[in-house]
Amino acid sequence: MNEAWIPKVAVLGAGAMGSMFGGLLGEGGLEVTLIDIWAEHVAAVQQSGLRLIGDSAERSVPVKATTRPAEAGEADVVLVHCKSHHTVQAVEAARSLFGADTVAISFQNGLGNEEMIGGVIGIERVLGGTTAQGASMVGPGAVRYYGDLPSQIGELTGGTSERAERIARALTAAGLQTSASAEIRRDIWKKLLANVALSAPSALSDLSIAELMAVPELKATSLAALEEAAAVARATGIELDAADTERVLAKITGAGGTSANKSSMCADVLKRRKTEIEVINGAVARLGREHGVPTPVNDTLIAAIIGVETHFV
Repeated sequence: MNEAWIPKVAVLGAGAMGSMFGGLLGEGGLEVTLIDIWAEHVAAVQQSGLRLIGDSAERSVPVKATTRPAEAGEADVVLVHCKSHHTVQAVEAARSLFGADTVAISFQNGLGNEEMIGGVIGIERVLGGTTAQGASMVGPGAVRYYGDLPSQIGELTGGTSERAERIARALTAAGLQTSASAEIRRDIWKKLLANVALSAPSALSDLSIAELMAVPELKATSLAALEEAAAVARATGIELDAADTERVLAKITGAGGTSANKSSMCADVLKRRKTEIEVINGAVARLGREHGVPTPVNDTLIAAIIGVETHFV
């Protein structure tokens, strides 16, 4: 029997989600290096390990961390978790991570990240990824994660592949439940629906997912934005029906989901950082215009977030 493959993993972008992924995989026995420009966070992880805080346990996980990608050497798998507007710059700066057979997987929010990564290293070396996991930074060297929900990876051209299945098995064996999807584009759209519905309303209201869904007016706005996005998806050839959209929200807002968490866009607004509105609601609005699908609710959410961002200059 062949021994299990143990890939060397680099996490490009060690914010909340990247740190959670890297911490869980490191705890599960993989060689992991967190890479981020946040020097204080990197120094804390180097000194004391990454503090992982879950619902029932808190522990410190020893993982490598650096602000310099070259120090990590070549990786077998690079998990891209940086903000979408930093994608090209981050991958360009991290070319040393990519050997002949290195695979990059984007677990970022929104649409178009895979193409941006592919523009630097070649699209054939990129897999799509999506996750229902949620996390938030507690402080330098510490991350809180919510639930234990599944992730998917897959070929951008569709169908299954040996490399996607092999990576999925390795990640699952290390404690991050991951499956290889034959329809990763559709899965990415399903995750986008949740972000479209919840990210901007959470950011504008400073409420957790559960809290905003308990306000009838905010819930109605979220559902209207989601339905617009689903209509745009169908117009682009991605088949999503009402049951799909209901399952998307149920996974996040139901028991065991991430409803106690505020959106990452909310965290960006609170920290006065540029948000990812352009690749989330903005992507829906752009594709809506291209395909003649009106998106007035998404247009309004975009305008409101851009208005908030004007205070960050």
